[in-house]
Amino acid sequence: MGDYMEETGDPFTGKKKEELKKFLEYMGLTYDEQITHSIVLRKEKEIIATASCQKNIIKCVAVSEEYQGQNLLAHLMTSLIEYFYGMGISHFFGFTKPQNKELFCSMGMYPVTQTEKILLLENDKNGLEKFLKRLKKETQEQQKCKVENRHENGIGAVVMNCNPFTRGHEYLIREAAKKNKWLHIFILSEEQSFLTTRERYQLVKEGIQEIPNVILHQTSEYMISPAVFPTYFIKEKAKAYEMNCQLDIQLFGERIAPELNITDRYVGSEPACDVTHTYNQCLREQLPCYQIRFHEIPRKTYGDQIISASEVRKRYAENQLKSVCGMLPESTWRYLERKKNENGK
Repeated sequence: MGDYMEETGDPFTGKKKEELKKFLEYMGLTYDEQITHSIVLRKEKEIIATASCQKNIIKCVAVSEEYQGQNLLAHLMTSLIEYFYGMGISHFFGFTKPQNKELFCSMGMYPVTQTEKILLLENDKNGLEKFLKRLKKETQEQQKCKVENRHENGIGAVVMNCNPFTRGHEYLIREAAKKNKWLHIFILSEEQSFLTTRERYQLVKEGIQEIPNVILHQTSEYMISPAVFPTYFIKEKAKAYEMNCQLDIQLFGERIAPELNITDRYVGSEPACDVTHTYNQCLREQLPCYQIRFHEIPRKTYGDQIISASEVRKRYAENQLKSVCGMLPESTWRYLERKKNENGK
């Protein structure tokens, strides 16, 4: 391509990574350590443009001011799309500053939602609409074989990782289900290091069979943990997580909740994890703006210990699963026992 040389890394390491970090810093951006693939364009060994991704999320896109208007962005985007398709990825997203909207739209991206500080885009013009239709269809199909709680009028929602599904999750679901006509359970779809999305979904499905008024969904990419949102373009790093929470809550409040007539959202209290505590506080402050009531349910305990999925994972890794069997529903316990035996742990 002319005088420019393209170079890729999965991701870059060593000297090449440091060069990329310095270029991004010069462009007012921060290198994101979660990057899985990067492309750089060089002229006379100097980086003049770059684009990266973390799985299916585009990030750290920059073109040196001197070389803007020379179609370098189109070249980077074409290379990224070829990489995505080569990896079997057909649906991808981008997070950037709102002032970059026109730039990203020229790359074939479409806005999903935006706040004052963050813009979320995707490559499928109707992607969000398809997701909302899927949620509605799942709701209608599951309601046919479920029974509503006739004593209540609200439509509740909980959003969970369930890695793995514990008696704490079960308790929160039961408490919320008692207080609503229907309860939507959203299982976060981003892959986890312990159990896969499919495993987590199946364990929740088995664990809630006796609760008649619950509807189970996988979230897709439109409801992911704000902890994994890119922050490479946000200068106020101390406030970055709260900004990400605002984007997540806005998408839920403006688009997802109205589609399912959700009136109430439930969380478990979080005395230990600062990140989750901050997210709960953001929910408490912002959900009323969308006419959604916020409810924080005290965490269930096992003896004098708060039931925690992270504690279960820790004991599993230490081959001490039996010490937390009381934290787990029977179906989760059986599955983890079988998994442990199959892995020879």
